[in-house]
Amino acid sequence: MTSISTTLTSTTQQRRPFVPDFFDRRLQRENTCSVKFDARKAVFGREDVIPLWVADMDFAAPAAVTQALEERARHPVYGYTLFPESLYASIVDWFRSRHGWTIERDWLLMAPGVVPSLHAAALAFAKEGEGVIIQPPVYPPFFSAIRKTGRVVIENPLEQVDGRYQMNLEHLEACAAREDARVLLLCSPHNPVGRVWTESELTAVLAIARRHNLVVLSDEIHCDLTYPDKPAHQVLARLAGDEDALVTAVAPSKTFNMPGLGLSALVVANAEHRKALKDVFDAMHMNQCNPFSIAGFEAGYRDGGQWLDELMVYLQGTRDFVMDYVEQHLPAIQVTEPEGTYLLWLDCRALEMDDSELKRFFVHQAGIGMNPGITFGEAGSGFMRMNIGCPRPVLQRALEQIRQAMASVSG
Repeated sequence: MTSISTTLTSTTQQRRPFVPDFFDRRLQRENTCSVKFDARKAVFGREDVIPLWVADMDFAAPAAVTQALEERARHPVYGYTLFPESLYASIVDWFRSRHGWTIERDWLLMAPGVVPSLHAAALAFAKEGEGVIIQPPVYPPFFSAIRKTGRVVIENPLEQVDGRYQMNLEHLEACAAREDARVLLLCSPHNPVGRVWTESELTAVLAIARRHNLVVLSDEIHCDLTYPDKPAHQVLARLAGDEDALVTAVAPSKTFNMPGLGLSALVVANAEHRKALKDVFDAMHMNQCNPFSIAGFEAGYRDGGQWLDELMVYLQGTRDFVMDYVEQHLPAIQVTEPEGTYLLWLDCRALEMDDSELKRFFVHQAGIGMNPGITFGEAGSGFMRMNIGCPRPVLQRALEQIRQAMASVSG
């Protein structure tokens, strides 16, 4: 593993400022304990599928992140670690400069990840048997965080109108009005459909939550990953008032491609709500932090801006390439154009396969490993999620394999 890290660092340093093929480089991720690559046999039954599933990217992280990790590793004691004030300052500075959001230092609560935070919100703000609202098709842990904590899932499905997803606000109001409804888990930007919610949509959500005394946890882990040609992300908290019960989950993990470091932050203006979440984490002894997570977290927010800007330009080109290819050569598949994230939501219902058949087709005939839409809830039946956070030549090969597989089926 040392040789891999050293190679990536020296290569990345040599390429600053970025050159056109930086994100086209194929990095060897096999045999690095990568879930995306090394779990293919267990998940798909074969090791040779092109992995376009787990939501991490196949790009080297910003050089500053790798340099920070190497610098920390040079001190050979990896003991119990505090969260330094410089870490909190990096969050405050990033969101002020990138999103125009002023965060008070006291609002910040460090967390072991956004998924544990979903569980913590369910435990802190709803009792066993009470309801938590989600908007499927949505990231699978939204379901499991509710069910595994003994809470009740209340579904407010998104609607597809002219190929674009939107919230059914009238139905959301009805869900919120239920006597057992306590929490709304909002995914913003939305995974997997790629919507970046507008100010008017978010304002409506806040009004509904306010009328029915809901606590809203807004998962904004993809907030930095919006395309240059699409509307900018709207931080829900910037639209909220003092009376709104709101928790915002953020992290640099998706932004700078370092989800394996496992650290996030919750922004909670209300002191009682902040204490309720802290009590949940304390009860599970989840307040210990990793010295490497801290180093990478702070370095990303301090020095990763140029890398992110270049990434989003590259991903926009990749998004357009994939959508053009699908339109020209795979007309039976419809793609929802994403406004954010590096995930594409593929409507495969015209193939007239059930969900098991659909997965088998892509795995065993096309040789592609993607996330079946059904894992995002019943509203995802007939869909697949494609991760485009990889070198464009890899995607071109994947699309050509899908095209050949579809030709063999139709032939």
